[in-house]
Amino acid sequence: MNEKKAILNVRMLGDFSITYEGRQVSFGKNTATKAMKLLQILIYYGEQGIAREKLLNALYVREELADAANNLRVTAHRLKKMIIDAGLPEHDYIVIKKGIYRWNAPVPTVVDAREFRKMYEEAQNCADSRQKEELLKEVCNMYRGEFLPEISGDEWVLLESVQYKKLYSNALKELCDGLIEKCDYEEALLFCEPACRLYPFDEWQSIKIECFLGMKRYKEAMKEYDDTAKLFFEELGISPSERLMEQFDQMSSQLKHVKPKEIQDIKQRLKEEKGQGGAYYCSLPSFRDSYRLVTRMLERSGQSAYLMLCSLTDGKGHPLEKPEKLELLSEELQNTIQHCLRKGDSFTKYSPSQYLVLLIGTNKENCGLIFDRIRKYFAREHRSWNKYVEFYVSSVAEVDNLDTPIQFRNDDSGWK
Repeated sequence: MNEKKAILNVRMLGDFSITYEGRQVSFGKNTATKAMKLLQILIYYGEQGIAREKLLNALYVREELADAANNLRVTAHRLKKMIIDAGLPEHDYIVIKKGIYRWNAPVPTVVDAREFRKMYEEAQNCADSRQKEELLKEVCNMYRGEFLPEISGDEWVLLESVQYKKLYSNALKELCDGLIEKCDYEEALLFCEPACRLYPFDEWQSIKIECFLGMKRYKEAMKEYDDTAKLFFEELGISPSERLMEQFDQMSSQLKHVKPKEIQDIKQRLKEEKGQGGAYYCSLPSFRDSYRLVTRMLERSGQSAYLMLCSLTDGKGHPLEKPEKLELLSEELQNTIQHCLRKGDSFTKYSPSQYLVLLIGTNKENCGLIFDRIRKYFAREHRSWNKYVEFYVSSVAEVDNLDTPIQFRNDDSGWK
């Protein structure tokens, strides 16, 4: 009777653990073995199951095995024994039918990641604003960190992790925007604090600063800004974003009791529209025109400029071709380039896997340092991403030489 009421509670957000009848199930210290990875995959996919080919790819894609299917059978057999040895009820936990592997526990299995996604969808479909706020709070409280962080280098985990982070970020932003609109600054601070710890480089600190400003706690706002600016400079070698700089200006004016001066109308019309700050992103045709103009200017000034090509690879130097992974990494690389470079730098997307960057007033040695900064920020949350990006660089004066890795065509087709 008690067994029927028992539940397997599985945590995958922040770390991995299984709780059964009030006690944590122990499988030993090493949670990165093939058997443990198989367990995590099977529990995550649950009753819907996972196809053998997909499972083989998830477990053995980086290994050259003569008979991966046989290895999978041996691993599954070992896992069945491990489950029983860990103290769970005697049962056939792995069912294989028509090439589909399924988790088959004798008691309900509750996975926090699946519950998190379900709660998020419920919040998005909720029409009642007060109830929706409560659901968003629950969503944010359920997120306790990255999805299966100990095996974050595995491709399937990486893709799922990015999606869960996106849902958390969306929910937290929507919740904090609503709380700030109601001037409920204390509660907004309460919910954005964990995000600042989990993702210190995603600038959730700007919400804290906005809350401090709303409560007229200007010194705390200034301290938060200073701490964030120091973190970005020391860890990544970059300046704070446009939004944080605007908040700094606002704090400075409040502290000095000085109101902004009137701006001339013509200057306001010419001013760039409010955006993300950082390097200037433009279309390929616009980038080409900027490049041509800079080339002319350099002929007179003698100043140096370099063209950098940042490319995404499969980790082994070959072009990255998997569409889903390419879209994910390409978006992140664009955000990284924009965030890491100066306002005076411009860049464009040349292809789904490549970006061109125009660096003015620098030298070849600094180009390497700039790319190191880009790569460090790009892999700030997933160290394995280091291997997915590489670069080439050429002086603008040498771009048209045939022996350089980057060349500009004379026709209108762009770059090659």
